Formats: sequence, C-alpha cells, structure tokens
Amino acid sequence: MNQTSWELFTSSLWPIVEGAIRGTIPLTLASFAIGLVLALALALMRISGRWWLSGPARAYISVVRGTPLLVQLFVIFYGLPTIGIVLDPWPSAIAAFSINVGGYAAEVIRAAILSVPKGQWEAAYMIGMPRSVALRRIILPQAARVSVPPLSNTFISLVKDTSLASLILVTEAFRKAQEIASSTNEFMLLYVEAAAVYWVICLALSAAQGSIEKKLDRYVAH
Repeated sequence: MNQTSWELFTSSLWPIVEGAIRGTIPLTLASFAIGLVLALALALMRISGRWWLSGPARAYISVVRGTPLLVQLFVIFYGLPTIGIVLDPWPSAIAAFSINVGGYAAEVIRAAILSVPKGQWEAAYMIGMPRSVALRRIILPQAARVSVPPLSNTFISLVKDTSLASLILVTEAFRKAQEIASSTNEFMLLYVEAAAVYWVICLALSAAQGSIEKKLDRYVAH
C-alpha cells in the first residue's frame, strides 16, 4: 500500500465506522427487536394446534425462508409504491429485515419451546396453572436459554445483511464506502476496508455470544 492509498485508508476509516454506528447498528437492533416479537408470535401460532393459526404461520415462514432477502427488500421499497404504499428507505429496510428475521427466528423459538420436557407442562397443569401462565413463567424462560446460540447467530448474520440496505440508499457502513469509492475510484481499497469494519463488529459480537453462552450453560440441563 503506497502513501496515497494509506492516507485514503486512514481518512475514510472514520466515515465508514460512523456509518456503522449511525446506520448499521441501529438498523440491526431495531430490525432484530421487531423480528423477535414477530418470531415469538409465529412460533406460538405454530405450536397452537389450531390449523387457522398454524397454517398462516407455516405459510409465512415458508415464503420468507424460500425467497431471497434482497427480493423481499425490493418488494417493499420498489413494489409497494405501485399499489399506493410508499415507505422511506429506513422504514423499508427495517420492515424487510424484521420480516426476514421473524421467519427464521420463529423456527428457532419453536424448536426451543418444543425442547422443554413435557413433564414441565404436566407439572404446571397439576398445580392448576393455566397454559398461558405456564408458558410465560416456566416454558419460555427455559426455551430462551436454549435459543440464545442460534438467535445470536441470526443477529450476527443480520449485521452483515444490513449492507443490502445500501441498495435502497440507506446510509450505513457499506453505503459510506460506496460513496467514497465513487469519488476516488479506489473501489478495492474502500470495499476491503468496509469488509474489515463488518468483520471487527462480528468478532466483537461473537466474543459476546461466547461469554453469554458460558453464563447460561450452567443453567441448561445436559
């Protein structure tokens, strides 16, 4: 790397990091939070035993998991305006990522709930606890511990997936790299630099995930 490239690298690093702080991370957090709420609702619908609940949930999950995230993003941002629904880039990105997270995380949560021994349900019923109360107080806390590793992986994947939001002009880390690259023609340097920023973020999240898993591992029966 010559001096000019190094100067460009150092001068562009903060704008890309700032794009991650102001764009990538908030977009990830908002989408993941909304997606988790949606996923919990879908998971409960799947295990309800009522076809009019499980059927739509199963169809939703199938569509989300069977179509590319980029297509989902484009349908919301470019497709909905054709039927009179216009969303700005940020709401469009959050909607697309939340819908996608909901479809994938729903299966994680459903599997975690089903992994709780049936004896837990039976014990709750024996003491007269309603199903909703048993689910809230006994089943979901145990399922939450089991679901942490796969949900953490979903969160880390979402951090990387937010780079797709640059295609609908959301200003995040990769969009910043694109803007600088287009004005300097140093595409390789800027894109590698953006990749490095994503990598560092994912490394930090992976370390946090490992720490959380160690703390929860003592409470999970083997």
